Amino acid sequence: MHWAFRIAEELIRKHPDRETYVCASGISPSGSVHIGNFREVVTTYFVVRALQQLGKKTRFIFSWDDFDRFRKVPKNVDPTFEQYIGMPYSEITCPFGCHRSYAEHFEKEFEQSLREFRIVPDFIYQSKEYGARRYQSQIVHALQNRKQIYDILMNFKSSEHSIEEQERFYPVNVYCEVCRKDSVHIHRFQDERLSYTCSCGHSNSIEVALATNIKLNWKVDWPMRWKAEDVVFEPGGRDHSSATGSFNVSKEISSRIYNFQAPEYEPYDFISIKGSGEKMSSSSGNNITPGELLKIYTPEVILFMFAKYQPNAPFHIGLDDDVIRNYTEYERFSLADKGRLKEEISAALKLSSVHSGIRREPKFSHVASILPLVNFEVSLVREVLERTGEAYTLKEIAGVCERAEYWLKNCCSEKVLKVNEEKNREHFGILQNLEKKWIEGFVQLLRSEADLQSDEELMRSVYDICHVDDPKLKKSNQKRLFSMIYQLVLNSNSGPRIPLLIHSVGRERLIALLDYPV
Repeated sequence: MHWAFRIAEELIRKHPDRETYVCASGISPSGSVHIGNFREVVTTYFVVRALQQLGKKTRFIFSWDDFDRFRKVPKNVDPTFEQYIGMPYSEITCPFGCHRSYAEHFEKEFEQSLREFRIVPDFIYQSKEYGARRYQSQIVHALQNRKQIYDILMNFKSSEHSIEEQERFYPVNVYCEVCRKDSVHIHRFQDERLSYTCSCGHSNSIEVALATNIKLNWKVDWPMRWKAEDVVFEPGGRDHSSATGSFNVSKEISSRIYNFQAPEYEPYDFISIKGSGEKMSSSSGNNITPGELLKIYTPEVILFMFAKYQPNAPFHIGLDDDVIRNYTEYERFSLADKGRLKEEISAALKLSSVHSGIRREPKFSHVASILPLVNFEVSLVREVLERTGEAYTLKEIAGVCERAEYWLKNCCSEKVLKVNEEKNREHFGILQNLEKKWIEGFVQLLRSEADLQSDEELMRSVYDICHVDDPKLKKSNQKRLFSMIYQLVLNSNSGPRIPLLIHSVGRERLIALLDYPV
């Protein structure tokens, strides 16, 4: 059984009478939301789809924690933004001058990406919720029970409890009305009023029920919102999932302070960029955003990459030959007889579907191998594919060409092969006599009626050029022949499939590059 359906069935078993299953996820807009954060959203999304396929009504909520404090300036943001550290994201100016705030810039960037996946949750902006005083009674309740919350927090730490520290503990952040930073010292909470002094010199005593500048600390805020939204499921990262992590702490606070059973929880592991081995981070710049990945992959392929792995399984994102492998795997499964696929793969494909019906497109690997040889002309790609028996409209292949071109030029420039202008006499000169005879045989094949053969028949004729009875030697000969052709035509040890090479370059041009009269 696929993991999303396992979770969905467990939710139904534990909450059989629930009318609506509220599933949640959330992210702080500290910078560009990367593909590692995307796992937070997509894990919830798959469970929501599984519940819907099981006939249940759902509500998928996504909380933007934009009332959190700004902690660190990301690498792609002007260093002068350090002046805003301590302010809520929602009140900081847009670093690129195109949105109303810092938070909105990164929120809209990610929301646009989600629309490409047809993922449209109910977005909740916590700056607006706190600003509308939605949580005032829960804030007052937390302050009234602050010593009990302190004890819960300390039970998950190795340090000893302190009566003095307990007395000074307040489970809230306060943003100063003057400088808007959270650099305040709280003096007391009495008669539902909070008194404090900011490092900027401002002091005040505010009625909590009317305040809009108070935010609960993370491990109290999280369980408070579970109850406020009646959440039944939410995933969390590995860093929140240890025995002393945020989830178990918040679960205890949810039960003992807010009298609410914590939602079912699914931990997910981190995603790294291939070769770095490091966790992605918005602030470090070590990341790939969903928007950037969509320049290379279709939404379906990206979703399938996440759906096929258990949430607690780490994996990496590679932009090298992994792109070809990921496309080839998805294409193979999506075109296969669904009855012959493993249940988990079949379910992963279904959960990853974005468009209704079958998307008619050529294989990514074929397009990527043709494009450089035809100077990235989409119409010529279409002509080459037509010669191989694959007929597409320009509209049907335009998207694949655009993604393949971006990948080739920005991630795998070594695969941008060019057809030689002149014969590679130097390489031909180092070939053995038998190898030269193989090239001569290939030229003769090109001069024959090879263009009338199917690609399969053509390849059998090519294999016959260097045929021997020994299977191992036969395979070695074939590999050597292809390598020689690619070197003489492309100055490379590898290249597109021989039929594609012939159709892309043209027989006459190939003959001109390979014909060395004895």
